[in-house]
This record gives sequence, structure tokens and C-alpha cells, in this order.
Amino acid sequence: MEPSDILILSNGPGEISTWVRPVVRSLREHLPDPSQVRISVVLSPCANASGREAEMARQLPGVDRVQGPEHFFAFLLAGKTADRWDWRERGVVLFLGGDQIYPVVVGRRLGYRTVIYAEWEARWHNWIDRFGCMTANIVESAPPEFRQKCAVIGDLMADVQGDAIDREAVSDSQGLALGGQRLALPPAHDLIGLMPGSKKNKLSVGLPFCLGTAEAIHRLRPSTQFVIPVAPMLSLEALAQFADAAHNPDIRLVEGAATAALVEPESALPRLRTPSGLEVLLWQASPAYDLMSQMQFCLTTVGANTAELGSLGIPMMVLLPTQKLEVMKAWDGVPGLLANLPLVGDSLAKLINRLVLRQIYKEGKLFAWPNIWAKREIVPERIGPLKPGEVAAQVVDYLSNPAALEAIRQDLRSVRGEAGAAAKLAAMVVEELRS
Repeated sequence: MEPSDILILSNGPGEISTWVRPVVRSLREHLPDPSQVRISVVLSPCANASGREAEMARQLPGVDRVQGPEHFFAFLLAGKTADRWDWRERGVVLFLGGDQIYPVVVGRRLGYRTVIYAEWEARWHNWIDRFGCMTANIVESAPPEFRQKCAVIGDLMADVQGDAIDREAVSDSQGLALGGQRLALPPAHDLIGLMPGSKKNKLSVGLPFCLGTAEAIHRLRPSTQFVIPVAPMLSLEALAQFADAAHNPDIRLVEGAATAALVEPESALPRLRTPSGLEVLLWQASPAYDLMSQMQFCLTTVGANTAELGSLGIPMMVLLPTQKLEVMKAWDGVPGLLANLPLVGDSLAKLINRLVLRQIYKEGKLFAWPNIWAKREIVPERIGPLKPGEVAAQVVDYLSNPAALEAIRQDLRSVRGEAGAAAKLAAMVVEELRS
């Protein structure tokens, strides 16, 4: 094969973790020599971005070059990256997040073949060479003359199962070690995960809320151990500031929220210690699928993490506290644009979110990916001015009812897709590269 380039277009942290990571791994299984095929990642702006997506992409094994979202539109319009990358004559543009018009523009400019992973819909059929579709209805909705470009490959998010270690083996060892970290699991203890998010807007309310909930659960059920899989590129010091009232004034918005201090023992995992003495362990290795596979339950915010937990069959409760309505700015279309305007954005966000939440309650909109897949609530979602004590009581009810937890696990297994979509998409890219 002639020396070639694969350019991956992506955007948010969820896409990098659950789409880009498994696809790059599969591509490198086909094309291990970077001198023959380079893999570059160019990121576009995303409303859900944390600002650390470029560094996340740089840490993926098999990726050769990464450009951050701040340079995207200059690249889209002028065709030149900030570092003046060279491009080989042969190549493929692979879409893994953003707007589907981007691969049309970039592919035409570079003269490359184009492949889109279509999760919900396929667009620009006339201008794109191949579509890897999550479901058959995407193929069926394409104009008849373009359906030969489309193939059902399944759900990329289901491939996170391949990154998880054997759960039974971990349970037998009563411990887990990875990257120098070790988590001891005392017998008969429940491990509860806390995933409050990675961005300031979520963490300022979400972390103190989760800590308060953890304290309330521990009072009701002392045989619980808590762990936070720390988001990639989020430092422990930055995380701890959201649990410190001196740095985070939003703590006062949540009745029953808890503060905590960072503790870093020499020979054990770091943790957040609350005034009551409860310790919440901090797990920094990423991806944390091996840790997540041990959780009996998880409290999580909305996002791609719900898909990861769902694919691993982990019961969860999805929390969206609304004590600070102006932080919710990730809506699509005009509402999202208005909510992110400078100066007036916060005030508009409050108004928009009141209207949106009213519509959500009326229509029963679902936020967790497993629920969206199933088109019904198989994991509980809690939205509104939540209180940690009330959420804790609900979690303890689940933990006290093994049959209910097993029913959730079975439902999660029934709705998740078969693994293998990344390998099929990679094979499609290789075919286009060689065509």
C-alpha cells in the first residue's frame, strides 16, 4: 500500500472515549506501521467539551497527530492546520463526531475518500463514499440509489465491553491493581461509583451533591465503599476544589451537600475525606472499565458514561440536579446558541431551561443512553431540585433488593449492541484506503 493518511474528525470527550479509542485500536490491528499509514485526529468545538479533549486524544495508542478544537474552523475554511501538517496523496476522512458536513468539506479539499459513522441518521449521501450505520433503519431511510453505500455495523459504544477485565476474576481476587493503583475490596462490601462529571458546570453542583449522598448512604448502610473514576486530564487538586466551600460557592445551593478535603497517602489510593470521616477513593487510571465492572451501583450525571456503564451491565441512577439552572447550556440548535451568548447567556439559560424542563416532564424525555436505546426507563433518572438524603434512600432500597438490581442488569444486557462495530468500521476504512 502507498503511504496514506487517515484523518479522524471528532469532538467531545464521550466520542473520544467510546468511539475514537476502539476504532483507532482496530485500525492499528489492520495497519500497525505508522510510516505507512498515519492516523491524525482533528477536533471540532463541542458544547459538552471539557477543554482537555486534545490531550485525551494524544494519549490514545496509535494516534500520530492531534489538533485541538480552537483551530478547527481555520482548518475547515483554509485547509491548513495550525502546525502546517503535510498530507499524503492517498487518504480517508473518518467522521466520529461533530457535524456530518465536516467530512464533506475536508474530504473534498484533501481529495480523500470519506466514511461516516452514523449513529442516528446519515446525511449528505451524494457526497460521502461509505456509511457505517448503527441500526438498519438508518439504511432503510436512505434514498434507494444510495443504500449500497450503507452497511449496518452496530453500536460502537458496545465495544467498551472488550476493554473490561473479567469481573468474576476480579471478585475472586478481592482487589484490583492497575497503573500502580490498588483498590482493596473488603468482603461483603458494596462498591458504589460516583461519576459527577468532568466540567466545572457539572462538578460545582454534582460533586458536593454526590458527596452528600455518599454520606447519607453510608449512614443507612455502613458496608459501602465509594470511588470516583476521575475524568481524564482532571487533576486531583482541581477536583478537590469543587468539594471546598472556600473555592466553590455553589455548595450552598444544595441542601445536604458535603465538603471534603484531598488526602494523598503514600502507599494507598488518594481520596476525598468528608468532615464525618467518610473517605471516597479516587481512581485515576483511564479507561476505568475494570474498576467500573466491580461496581454494584453507580450515581452518574448524564453523558457517554451512561453508555459505558450500560454496556458493562452496571446498575445506575442518573442524576440531573437543577439547583443551578444556568449551568445547563448543552442544548442543540437555537436554545444552545442563546444559552451560550456572552453576558446574557446565564439569564437566558435559566429561562430556556425552565421551559425545556417543563417540556421534559410533559413528554417524558429520557437522558441515559440505555433508556434511549430501550425507549423506556430501565435505569432510574432523577431530575429536579434533588436532595442527597432522598436519593440516598432510593439507592439503599436498590442495594437491599438484589432481584431489582439483577433485573436492571438483565435489561441493560438486552439493549446493548453486540461488540464488533469498531472492527467493522475499521475494515470499511481500510477498504476505502485501498480502493
